[in-house]
Amino acid sequence: MKLYNSLTKNVEEFVPNEPGKVAMYTCGPTVYHFAHIGNLRSYICEDILEKILRYSGYDVKRVMNITDVGHLASDADTGEDKMLKGAKREHKSVMEIAKYYTDAFFSDCAKLNIKMPDVVEPATNCIPEFINMIEGLLEKGYAYKAGENVYFDTSKLKNYYVFGNQNEDELKVGVRDDVTEDTNKRNKNDFVLWFTKSKFEDQALKWESPWGVGYPGWHIECSCIGMKHLGERMDIHCGGVDNMFPHHTNEIAQSESFMGHKWCNYWFHVHHLNDESGKMSKSKGEFLTVSLLEEKGYDPVVYRMFALQSHYRKPLTFSYETLDQTVTTYKKLRNRISAVQAEGAVDDNAVREWHDKFAEAVGNDCNTAMGLTLLYDVLKSELNGNTKLKVIEDYDRVLSLNLLKKEEEGTVDEELRAYVEAKIAERADAKKARDFAKADAIRDELLSKGIVIKDTREGVVWSKE
Repeated sequence: MKLYNSLTKNVEEFVPNEPGKVAMYTCGPTVYHFAHIGNLRSYICEDILEKILRYSGYDVKRVMNITDVGHLASDADTGEDKMLKGAKREHKSVMEIAKYYTDAFFSDCAKLNIKMPDVVEPATNCIPEFINMIEGLLEKGYAYKAGENVYFDTSKLKNYYVFGNQNEDELKVGVRDDVTEDTNKRNKNDFVLWFTKSKFEDQALKWESPWGVGYPGWHIECSCIGMKHLGERMDIHCGGVDNMFPHHTNEIAQSESFMGHKWCNYWFHVHHLNDESGKMSKSKGEFLTVSLLEEKGYDPVVYRMFALQSHYRKPLTFSYETLDQTVTTYKKLRNRISAVQAEGAVDDNAVREWHDKFAEAVGNDCNTAMGLTLLYDVLKSELNGNTKLKVIEDYDRVLSLNLLKKEEEGTVDEELRAYVEAKIAERADAKKARDFAKADAIRDELLSKGIVIKDTREGVVWSKE
């Protein structure tokens, strides 16, 4: 197994701290809105990494946080808390927002065949751990109190910019937002460990602490949640490339200062998904979510295949034209697999040989494109039908493209069919009349009865959940 390590900027042989076991951490979502498909590209690639490790025989423990407090609108520790922003937008409590969008995130993951991590921990569960680390950093002289907040003192480090992708003069660019000057900071690249009530009077979630009533900064949560579930030495830490600075930089600073030794050996960063105008985000253009793709008639698994055709360390540009091409490719692949006749005895030796080829291909820095190439090689091979199907099943443990899944069959109650079709017609009339509230209410009514409707190019289609 070889991995590109963002910390050393080299492809390295993967050697875990404990033989045969992997401690893996994934930065989870800030649950104030739906995840867009750019966010989900990272989770697909991280899912692939985990499955390759398992496929190669490792016992993996993967941990993911849920950011339900503390992530401000700017990574420079300025602006409004994203969770509070979501609550105001939808006139709900912060915890209602957190639950709704956490459920939505994992629903999207399920549609994309992304495995649930072994541990999922919301930040709000770990306030005692945050306070403990901050107290330790203060005692060791790596943190200071100013203006009733607590800050990490980056001047105490020999090398703060561990990823080598920033320097102090570039800090404003690095945070990707205009930085409001915080006069409490000793150095402009110091970051907040704990905010107090004095700074954010309208903060919805607040806790007692030795420094006053307040809430944690964003960066502290991943360090503490990782240590809580994986111990003081982690093998792999994952995230989007935009997390490298300042988030992962700050995680390393506070974690290694607190523990006094190296924290994580391998850093795995997934590059951006762009649209034709640049980096995809929630704030511009059409908000591309899994649900929107479904409404347009796309199977979410096709988007997964779209992501797997490119390497995770290369920017990927999304367009409906390229997605349509992937639809065609996926359908042809499924048809070729469906045409394989289930005949002959399974050749176990051949299955092992093809397994090893695949492990070597995808184990070379998660080369999923080469894995797909091997899949086509299997289909073209002289293997008998049952052996081919066994190898395809084996490969799909990693690819997770539903390669052998049968098309669902079954009869639908005629009374139910008549009811649904009447509601679809009623919804169409509402949309024509531009009564979109009514159209949405009809969709919700059907969904409450377990009926999912999708707007496709060929018209509205429906299915039972």
